[in-house]
Amino acid sequence: MPVAWITHPDCLLHQMEPEHPESPLRLHAIQDRLMACGIDGFLLHAEAPEATPEQLQRVHSAEHVRFILNAPADPPQHLDPDTQLMRHTRRAALRAAGAGVLAVDMVLGGKASLAFCAVRPPGHHAERARAMGFCFFNNIAVAAAHALSRGLQRVAILDFDVHYGNGTADIFQDEPRVLLCSTYGHPLYPYWAGSGDSASLVDVPLPPYSAGTAFRAAVSQHWLPALERFRPQLLLVSAGFDAHGADPLGNMRLGLDDYRWLGRLVQELAEHSCEDRVVAMLEGGYDLTALARSVEAFLEPFMGGAL
Repeated sequence: MPVAWITHPDCLLHQMEPEHPESPLRLHAIQDRLMACGIDGFLLHAEAPEATPEQLQRVHSAEHVRFILNAPADPPQHLDPDTQLMRHTRRAALRAAGAGVLAVDMVLGGKASLAFCAVRPPGHHAERARAMGFCFFNNIAVAAAHALSRGLQRVAILDFDVHYGNGTADIFQDEPRVLLCSTYGHPLYPYWAGSGDSASLVDVPLPPYSAGTAFRAAVSQHWLPALERFRPQLLLVSAGFDAHGADPLGNMRLGLDDYRWLGRLVQELAEHSCEDRVVAMLEGGYDLTALARSVEAFLEPFMGGAL
């Protein structure tokens, strides 16, 4: 099956303050790199729809959804020091969340083995009732809830962003049908203190300047046994590439080989456990060159003999 690439021009319209690291340049850099290396020509391109209020309210409070959809954006509103609601934010956020819905439908319908959502704003910091950390709606959580609504009973989310996906944990920590496996730099925003006794969260904090060896050991020793026990029917990936050593907002030292290794691991897990069904959602990654090349490295194992 092909690899689907889901995005929308509306995701380029959301622009916070000048020089903000979460900018439209991120998507431009990725697209330019995939065209230069030849991957783009082998992708199945699709446009993200807008998520519906019903889809959003599976994971967010009705009050939060109404606020993001209806709050005045002129002048722009600071929802936290790093998260600004602008004139076009709503359009971009609805497309970003809707991409996950389409991606789940595509992989469950056998139209793609991997559906990669190249969208922004990111989502994994958005809690049930709060926008924060560049995030307005929790895109990966919307995708997971949509998969559950279609009858799946075991959905795993793999989050390797350098910043912990506190929003995804907030939404699913008491949901036995969802397993969230996370590696992240600690201490680092949002200063997550641990999962407590939640059986749905597999948290592996890594100390500053951890490199590929520590990251791969964390995945192998903690994620894989939990995933083997859980037996997921679908793999969702919060694909943040800000653990790369060049990233200005991270504190880890991953390289391209680590993201290529991770892509291969996810591809093999999906092949053996959930009928080749993977949805990946772009999260962080703020050095443009490192981000673009890391996405390329992650995609390569899924391309099979196409390249």
